[in-house]
Amino acid sequence: MALASEARVIFVAPFLMPATLRFISSAAGLDGVRLGLMTQDPAARIPKSLADKLVAHQQLDDCFDPRQLAAGARRLGQRLGGLDLLLGALEQLQVPLAQARDLLGVEGMNAATAENFRDKARMKTVLRSAGVPCARHCLADSGQAALAFAAEVGFPLVVKPPAGAGAKATFRVESTSQLEEALAFALPAPGRELLLEEFVTGTEYSWETVSIAGKPVWHSYTRYIPTPLEALENPWIQWCIALPRQRLEPRLAEVQKIVTRSLAALGMGTGLTHLEWFRRQDGSIAVSEVAARPPGAQITTLLSQAHEFDMLAAWARLMIFGEWDPPPRRWATGAAFLRGQGAGRVRTVLGLEQAQEEIGDLVVEVKLPRPGQPKSSSYEGEGYVVLRHEETQVVVQALMRLVQRVRVVMES
Repeated sequence: MALASEARVIFVAPFLMPATLRFISSAAGLDGVRLGLMTQDPAARIPKSLADKLVAHQQLDDCFDPRQLAAGARRLGQRLGGLDLLLGALEQLQVPLAQARDLLGVEGMNAATAENFRDKARMKTVLRSAGVPCARHCLADSGQAALAFAAEVGFPLVVKPPAGAGAKATFRVESTSQLEEALAFALPAPGRELLLEEFVTGTEYSWETVSIAGKPVWHSYTRYIPTPLEALENPWIQWCIALPRQRLEPRLAEVQKIVTRSLAALGMGTGLTHLEWFRRQDGSIAVSEVAARPPGAQITTLLSQAHEFDMLAAWARLMIFGEWDPPPRRWATGAAFLRGQGAGRVRTVLGLEQAQEEIGDLVVEVKLPRPGQPKSSSYEGEGYVVLRHEETQVVVQALMRLVQRVRVVMES
């Protein structure tokens, strides 16, 4: 948290993707901020509207190298008149950013805490030690260790890299033969471990928390319909996220306590966290994982629409000045992700006219798949539609109608 009247901040963004540019612009637009930018992209790729707000830019060969980050920040800090904060929104950046902060002596999350959030096996160990309910896990450095864990826990199991993000490279194995196939592909070894987890079934949610100096000051949650893993396993599924109008329900008091305990155990200071959790069929709760960065999957968009404010600017203000004061939530919101059926490129999108007739008055933001667009590597798909209404159930029902009506047709 910057205490000077004018905060000297460096934002790190390896590549200037559209979503990343929105985060940078939000920080650059704050009063009292002198912003520098470190990227792997040349200055010529920075949009002029953003470049005019920056004090300086530094190009690096590798933004994921903490020593390069620290050296670049020292050079850029001289042009800023000093350095108060080193920030970045990308999950894969959080550990190198923290390591660079440690090298520079700059405040913010340190490397040990960042590892708690980034290394999923370490995270589970910390959480279970703190009494947080979560799936049993094993960080296997050999096929023998993986098979021994499977024999102890049973199938199905979830297999993932220890530092994965956004359900990428995550899959379910149902038998010893499937696990052996996964092991033959991954070849786990010391230094190249594979994370295995007990498969938890139930309804999956996210839980967003704003913390200031280690104290949670604001919460919100969303429901995944269905789970991201189910969406990954079934390419035909059009999945959704619903953000209820009621920010906190009495029945979620137990979840709030578990989240607070989780963040304390992991060492959260100031920032926005994204925790994923399950409610099992018997009503019990299991924490899946926690990320110390803004949520993806359009959740920041849903929050912006629900509260009628700029969530990205609010995050930047939180990180730079330690301030958080969002307006009350007025709306329920939801996002439907439009995923292509098959491989190749988008040929056409069917059902748009019928969907427009039925729920068009609820649509507040849309990104439709474009003909010729290649299939996305993300489980979020090739496009999305954001809906808003005063009643949560109206949004949920409209999301279901939307994904039933609209189909993204692909061609090789």
